[in-house]
Amino acid sequence: MIKAGSVYGTQLLWVLFLSAFFAWILMEAYGRFAVVTGETAIYSFRKYLKWGKFWAILTIIGVVLGQWSALSGILGLTSGALYEVMRLFIPGLRESNYWAVLGIAITLIVIMYALLLVGKYSFFEKVLIVFVTIMGLSFILSMFIVLPDPKEIAAGFIPTIPVGGELLIAAFVGTTMAAPTFIVRPLIIKEKQWGKKEMKVQSRDALTAALLMFLISASIMIAATGALFHEGKGVTKVLDMVQALEPVAGKIAISIFMVGAMSAGLSSVFPILMVLPLLIGDYRKGKMETKSRMFRILAGIACIVGLLVPLMGANPIVAQIATQVASVFILPVVIGGIILLINRKDLLGNHRAGWILNTILVIALIFSLVISYNGILGLMDLFGNNFKL
Repeated sequence: MIKAGSVYGTQLLWVLFLSAFFAWILMEAYGRFAVVTGETAIYSFRKYLKWGKFWAILTIIGVVLGQWSALSGILGLTSGALYEVMRLFIPGLRESNYWAVLGIAITLIVIMYALLLVGKYSFFEKVLIVFVTIMGLSFILSMFIVLPDPKEIAAGFIPTIPVGGELLIAAFVGTTMAAPTFIVRPLIIKEKQWGKKEMKVQSRDALTAALLMFLISASIMIAATGALFHEGKGVTKVLDMVQALEPVAGKIAISIFMVGAMSAGLSSVFPILMVLPLLIGDYRKGKMETKSRMFRILAGIACIVGLLVPLMGANPIVAQIATQVASVFILPVVIGGIILLINRKDLLGNHRAGWILNTILVIALIFSLVISYNGILGLMDLFGNNFKL
């Protein structure tokens, strides 16, 4: 969102809106399936779909590859952001310091892993609430400090695709229409012990989540537009955010902005570490397993994978955008799976999807296929390939 706001202003707000809208529909569909049937997603893929084992395993592989690749970019970005905040208040620090950033990354991942060892979902939820609240308040406050013209914000809802914007569009969708959000939702609902009586509660929960997702993401893009785009300064590395924002917003405001960036990263690292053991637990037993030896081992492996970008000293901005696109490619499978499940009368009875929900789900499926194609084009361009599909 920061990269998009700095390069294209608010031109891609419409993509963000569509992604949040389809995310709401998918959370509603997966949530309805969970409260009515009491079943989870991966377990139901395996049990009820034709070629179910293949479908379930493909989903696990696709989700985990996308999330683990994104994890490394996120950790590199978060540790880099923390180092730049330190430089704001300790001017003697060097502009770039590989070992300091790597040390921060290792410290962060060790803390995250230690928190995971608590092993209770209610605790995980409290930790995430703290990170997301800090993130949301930081970016919303930053947005009002450097608020651009409201007409410019409104114009962002008119569909346009800027030249070279394909990769960012795919990264947008990979972030807001994140496949694990929908796949893991039935596990969370089962952990909360929601049933048919909580049908309205889960629907309200899905809508609230989508609205907050859009509000926070839009505030990030708008803040970057006001502080960076109008200064003609795009973001290609973490340091650019500090150099471009400080003259406009001052040290306190840039600190708030960067704290939001760090909280965004940490709120993503925490659930990504859990994703593989959660999905394997779903496949095997259809329930969340957070205290097993397998959970600790697989989360530990994810921690090691997460250190790849900091270890290589790669540019975390580029790595984050490129790796986030990987999450898009499994999205059509995840949408197709719920379309098949939500229409099973033997499972949902009168609660199965009506024509409105089915129509929007099909449109979401088409949207995901188009975005996946755009993601391929964007990655080809990023890596300098000149051939076309």
